[in-house]
Amino acid sequence: MALSDRPAERHRQVAGLFTDRVRGTASWDAPSPVAGWTARDVVRHLTEWFPGFLAAGAGIDLPRGPSVDEDPVEAWRVHCDGVQAVLDDPGTAHRELNNPHIGTVPLDTAIDRFYTADVFMHTWDLARATGQDDRLDPGFCADLLAGMEEVEEAIRSSGQYGPRVEVPGDADVQTRLLGFIGRDPYWKGA
Repeated sequence: MALSDRPAERHRQVAGLFTDRVRGTASWDAPSPVAGWTARDVVRHLTEWFPGFLAAGAGIDLPRGPSVDEDPVEAWRVHCDGVQAVLDDPGTAHRELNNPHIGTVPLDTAIDRFYTADVFMHTWDLARATGQDDRLDPGFCADLLAGMEEVEEAIRSSGQYGPRVEVPGDADVQTRLLGFIGRDPYWKGA
């Protein structure tokens, strides 16, 4: 199934897959492909960075659930539902997000570009950490990779991505995307 190009629907699809991986997680302390992170830390990252970004840039406060340490499944559900509610709100179409690094961007575009894409890539991290299906939509992998390659210098200097991991030249697009963002596509947990 190809992902929608509409931000609200794409978030519903991407977050739905991540939610399936959250619900399928048996060990929250399992190491993840992100150095020093566990499965729980993958969820923590997504539920902790985005509320501040949204509040500072658009004046929107997302609902808060329990801490990820207390209940990662419920923390994710409350967070995910809050983001979806923002995207489903008809008023979102007229709102903007202001950020000193990216300027002024339509709110749904900012959520799609920065947050939904992050959820998409971290789905692989959680799936790989917990031994679940880690296949990602190849079309969206290709779109993300093409867009990030255009701004590689800025991405690398942000400190948010590790050094590129070299992969075979004939690797599939998911493997190339993972290598680009600094993941070892062949990583296996303990």
